[in-house]
Amino acid sequence: MGYRDEYGALLEELIKEADAIAMRFFRTAEIRIEKKDDGSAVTQADRRVEEMARAKVAATGLAMDVLGEEMGGENAKRPAPDGRARLIIDPIDGTEEFSRGIATFGTLLGIERDGEIVAAMVSAPALSMRWWAYRGEGAWSNGKKLHVSSVERLNDGMAFTGGTGPNSSRSNTEKARRLLDATRYGRSFGGFWKHMMVAEGAIEAGVDLSSKPWDLAPAALIVEEAGGRSTDVTGKRTIYSGSLVSTNGKIHDEVLALLQ
Repeated sequence: MGYRDEYGALLEELIKEADAIAMRFFRTAEIRIEKKDDGSAVTQADRRVEEMARAKVAATGLAMDVLGEEMGGENAKRPAPDGRARLIIDPIDGTEEFSRGIATFGTLLGIERDGEIVAAMVSAPALSMRWWAYRGEGAWSNGKKLHVSSVERLNDGMAFTGGTGPNSSRSNTEKARRLLDATRYGRSFGGFWKHMMVAEGAIEAGVDLSSKPWDLAPAALIVEEAGGRSTDVTGKRTIYSGSLVSTNGKIHDEVLALLQ
């Protein structure tokens, strides 16, 4: 039995309901925006999506934990102990965009087992886009198999990084600018979508320098299953060090060198 057979129905059920919840509030007067302790935005849609996912996982009877942005969970800085399965969820990635009526937000789901992400799904309902991957089974979007690009040099490619505003550390801002300056085309673009574009072959590199496991879990697997490479800035395959570098693989070492 493959991972899609094992977890596909659950992920599809969660994503379908998450899309419905998000679109119920998107661009409506019902949306309520609050600020969390760290200054980031949260809405009732964020909370309702995560509450729904936790309830559905519990109802399955599976031996599965949940780690989420809004309600937390155990071992947020390392894989679950004893190889136990765990759903990692960002109920709405891009809450700031969501709250402003911008369509580039999405729900991110990853299932971790034995310390590896083995199943992943990302949905951007306002864009009518969905991406998914199961370890060893390839990566797909809206029924199309994904492949990273074949560009072999960074100065011939396009890279997207996270933002370089006042909330970014000076060190991370300098790293991002070094990378963007070394590409043919560089952009700052937050959230999950840059990694999906790497998997689609639209760009060659996507970099997050300050993120949480729920921001990164599905992106790493989807890029790898599309033929690319995903690591942290040191080259380690992990979603727990706070960074993710996704590339087509051919320029990965070149990108890492610029981020040191």
